[in-house]
Amino acid sequence: MRITRRSVIYRGEPVALTIGNFDGVHLGHQAMIARLKRVAGRLGIASCVMTFEPHPRERLMPEQAPARLTDLREKLELLAGYGVSRTQICRFDHEFAGISAESFITRILLQEMNVRWLLIGEDFRFGARRSGDLTLLRKFFSEPDELEVMSPVTVDELRVSSTAVRDALASGNLDLAADFLGRPYSISGRVVDGIKLGKKLGFPTANIWLKHHHLPLSGIFVVEANWCNDSGHTRRIRGVASVGVRPTVFEHAQPLLEVHLFDFDEQIYGQHLRVDFLQKLRDEEKFPDMETLVKQIEQDVDRAKAYFSRTDAAMHQTICLDC
Repeated sequence: MRITRRSVIYRGEPVALTIGNFDGVHLGHQAMIARLKRVAGRLGIASCVMTFEPHPRERLMPEQAPARLTDLREKLELLAGYGVSRTQICRFDHEFAGISAESFITRILLQEMNVRWLLIGEDFRFGARRSGDLTLLRKFFSEPDELEVMSPVTVDELRVSSTAVRDALASGNLDLAADFLGRPYSISGRVVDGIKLGKKLGFPTANIWLKHHHLPLSGIFVVEANWCNDSGHTRRIRGVASVGVRPTVFEHAQPLLEVHLFDFDEQIYGQHLRVDFLQKLRDEEKFPDMETLVKQIEQDVDRAKAYFSRTDAAMHQTICLDC
């Protein structure tokens, strides 16, 4: 997938384009991408997604900005995985926010991007003060085959959206979040050195630095970590993870993702890890002492292993029924 930015004006082949934050790249986004690719293939042009960094509300209303489901790297990896030919990253700052709706169409979409076909969601707004809408777009994309509006995607009559995914995660409903995403919710990041408290307590952890501190979930979870070893093979390693500020240890701390991996003893500092969240075990809490904390961790590990035993048994039963 080619990645381009507005800081370097790119004027090249025409594109079929869709626009949005694409936070989480959920089933609704995936449906848009699938439609975009089909039309781009029919027209013989590149499929392109335009997205924004940072999220517009992080710049304009930081106190009201939503928790991010994916950082930029994760988003780009997902878009590439779903077969997008090109992603255009627009830096969202006050200058960009001040571009009029008409200038956004004429200067950015038509001149800079060379858009031949455009796909938008039914609630798409753009330009300064969100003044641009479908009516304005139709003045410039006037042919019937130049502009298309995508209907919402639903799961069990529930509309799929980034907000719906955040709400499901915040309530601990990881199954519903996975239904909306089409995959388990995950956090990716680089493994960093820590204070090694987990190792001292008998539960060594891989610590993942979180770029954004406003997270869509917190607590203790059953997880599977995905790690690509030196030979290029991806390993899935089961474990239990904590997302939070570790109140038993610190009075004030930045959120951290700590993953205790079962039957794993390799040095992975500096390497990239993707952690899939499968089930929430409990909320984060402050314990009176380390001894109580250790006992609770032991219970968390036992419950996580019991979860995997149940899923393995269910999978084995399914396979036997299919035989």
